Amino acid sequence: MKAAYIENPGAPEKIVFGSVTKPKPTGSQVLVKVKAVSVNPIDTYIRSGTVKMDLPRPFIIGCDLAGAIEAVGPDVKRFKPGDRVWGSNQGLLGRQGTFAEYAAVEECWLYNTPDEVADTDAAALALAGITAHLGCFRSANLKMGESVFVHGGAGGVGSCVVQMAKAVGARVFATAGNDEKLQICRKLGAAAAANYKSGELGAALKKFGPIDVWWESVREPNFELALEHLNLRGRLLVMAGREARPHFPVGPFYTKDITMYGFAMFNAPPDEQRKCAAEINRWMAKGRLKPIIGKKMKLAEAAEAHRLQEEKNSKKAGALIGKIVLTV
Repeated sequence: MKAAYIENPGAPEKIVFGSVTKPKPTGSQVLVKVKAVSVNPIDTYIRSGTVKMDLPRPFIIGCDLAGAIEAVGPDVKRFKPGDRVWGSNQGLLGRQGTFAEYAAVEECWLYNTPDEVADTDAAALALAGITAHLGCFRSANLKMGESVFVHGGAGGVGSCVVQMAKAVGARVFATAGNDEKLQICRKLGAAAAANYKSGELGAALKKFGPIDVWWESVREPNFELALEHLNLRGRLLVMAGREARPHFPVGPFYTKDITMYGFAMFNAPPDEQRKCAAEINRWMAKGRLKPIIGKKMKLAEAAEAHRLQEEKNSKKAGALIGKIVLTV
């Protein structure tokens, strides 16, 4: 079968598109005929070696996929050949990735794709959607009527947070770095949006009112700003900035009873992620949760897709807005 893989970590040019052995499902694995995959920042960090993980050789890149089951292992209970599925958590912790014509995946990491949902949409929402759901509901316990701040509301995870918060009746304040992205935030359901580069964010937040859940997605978080605007017993979520060592104002943190959560999606066990996927499926089927897809490419263009994603990671001027999805 054809796959996009690396022999050793390095630049996007290290990605080879070539032939590898087609896997066979064993135990509780299913063999998925892959239809679509998407690119995430973590994919580029693993491929480059920035995030150190033990990798099989050759290592097929990619976390997310959507497709149809071709065959099942002898212990599979939830799926049968022909079922449409989507999932994430591949290409991590020793598992082979998804950028291939076929992928052998443990059934615990897969979910049925609703009839109304395209494979490209399901793949684009996989990792980002589960991450957003874990943070909003498992960690922050977001409720109807609460207020949510989303730093980077037009990003992969941020756009999901905006839509999920809106879906449960929360008020959303989103930030973005330009007018086009601000318009996306408003279209997704943000009640207020501001350019975080403008110097007017503090005043806009004060006008919006106290924040119950602060979703911090930038690499260099401003905890002074967050703690100033968080409500009593507010919740602060951190999911980026591996190398960041920001100043942290302890006083307002404890005197306002703030709780801070740091988390990585791939640490969540299958049962927690399955709960997220069930609600994601309901929202996708009803059209209440949609990805922002910036570019569709072919699997053979995986190296170029990673190069474009790295431009997005570094917030290079003119970088794509939205997820990069590759079809097989």
